[in-house]
Amino acid sequence: MNVTFALFADAANISQEGKLNILGIFDSVHVGQFPSLHPRGTLVLRLKASPADQGTHQLALRWTNPRGVELWTSQAELEIGPPVSNATEVDMPIIVQLDLPLDIVGDYRMTVTIDERPQTIAVLHVRGGAAPMVPPATGQMMS
Repeated sequence: MNVTFALFADAANISQEGKLNILGIFDSVHVGQFPSLHPRGTLVLRLKASPADQGTHQLALRWTNPRGVELWTSQAELEIGPPVSNATEVDMPIIVQLDLPLDIVGDYRMTVTIDERPQTIAVLHVRGGAAPMVPPATGQMMS
């Protein structure tokens, strides 16, 4: 079993047809003051499993700040079933809505492990201080 991608987004869902829909993918945020909380973020994972992976597995998420300090951790059980009909693998999207605690500027890490084996790390770049100035739109296009 492996994680084919891990990312942060504003929202995600699975359609009636089984398609994974992801809205607002991001890898950085700007924070006015610390400590802070980035509310309602969504961690999206896509797992690929083989028939040999059938059964129960342990998924762990670990959120650490730029100094390596663990801010929270979460664990869950995954139940991997057999592939459908003639498929050779199981596609398993995982959508986790969470609030991300932020205490300093820098690169935060969401470490994903399955059965105590590290699989991937999703990085969130956090900037702080006064919001950057954005020039007003003029409505004119340059060619």
